[in-house]
Amino acid sequence: MSNPILPGATIGIFGGGQLGRMTAMAARAMGYRIQVLDPDPACPARFVVDSCIEAGWDDTREAANLARGCDVVTLEIEQISPASMAAAAALTPVRPGGAMLAIIQDRIAQKDWLHRNGFPIGDYRAVHSLDELRAAIPALGGKCFCKSAQGGYDGRGQGKVGFNPNISFSSAADAEAELHGAWQALGEGPGVVEQAVDLEREISVLVARTPSGEVAVYPAAWNHHEHQILAWSVIPAPIPAPLEAEARRIATAIAEAFHLEGILAVELFVTTSGQLLVNELAPRPHNSYHASERACVTGQFEQLVRAVCDLPLGAVDVVQPAAIANLLGEVWLNPDGTPREPHFDAALSVPGLRLHLYEKLRPRKGRKMGHLSAVANTPDEAVARVLQAMELL
Repeated sequence: MSNPILPGATIGIFGGGQLGRMTAMAARAMGYRIQVLDPDPACPARFVVDSCIEAGWDDTREAANLARGCDVVTLEIEQISPASMAAAAALTPVRPGGAMLAIIQDRIAQKDWLHRNGFPIGDYRAVHSLDELRAAIPALGGKCFCKSAQGGYDGRGQGKVGFNPNISFSSAADAEAELHGAWQALGEGPGVVEQAVDLEREISVLVARTPSGEVAVYPAAWNHHEHQILAWSVIPAPIPAPLEAEARRIATAIAEAFHLEGILAVELFVTTSGQLLVNELAPRPHNSYHASERACVTGQFEQLVRAVCDLPLGAVDVVQPAAIANLLGEVWLNPDGTPREPHFDAALSVPGLRLHLYEKLRPRKGRKMGHLSAVANTPDEAVARVLQAMELL
């Protein structure tokens, strides 16, 4: 039975980054009050919420204070400690819940859970030492991605082995040096080593599910990464209908297995043989679905509000194809590192383009400062427009 949390209530958010900011903006448009918890006193959400608690992800007292003033709490980042989740959940509903987050925030636990539940994933090994890493690489074919078990995103906490054509594996010294580099990228701690796959493209599927069990599954997004950071994404993904249906089926089954309350992004690899493999899970709004704000009847941020408040979910039909391109800190920097002003006026001359900035005060390389979005008649045209605007910056 539905027990909706209606407008006028207060929603708490663990995290005040750009995802929390955009969730707060959607919630405010629907008449909710918003409180966030974030360790950064100048987090992007601070400027659009009713109150902001400055505290770390492991501060159980402040997590309880956040929950005490809210009718429901959700999250925009995975790094919340289990103790903080439990402290909040003792006082108000936390959606998604701590049990699901504990699995997803640890890559070893996440891979093991997916494997145990029969979802398609690539071959992998959990490693806890340099010796285990040294044994895992040849067992997985020599060309591998290495990822830290916890934390790390946008290429942080990750390393690669076997991709450098300038390293000769006939040289034990070269091979050992690359292994040590990968181990250092992991933070010299537990991690996952993944066998490289023959990749045709990367896609993602976003699923929303309410506590009452209503489910909505978005069309797949096609994602393009550069230097392990999402460069651009487009909805709908131009993929065959049977592949789309299978991707949505997998994502829905994962959400149901978790008894999801909220939204879940499922990142998938499409191999050159047409196989789908789950890459990673994100129990929050996702960079690849920023385009849903313009492509779909209901954007992901409004959908998160609906889901955690146990309201009827919004339609996810595509109104028009839309693409986004991330604006990283480099856009504000000259090649020598000195500051520059992007030519936003030139970019906005592209038909169908919009600018989205996150009010982050200090640009730096690799930091997501905002994004551009563009609509068009086809996915390819939407991508072309947003890339044209990027060139004009």
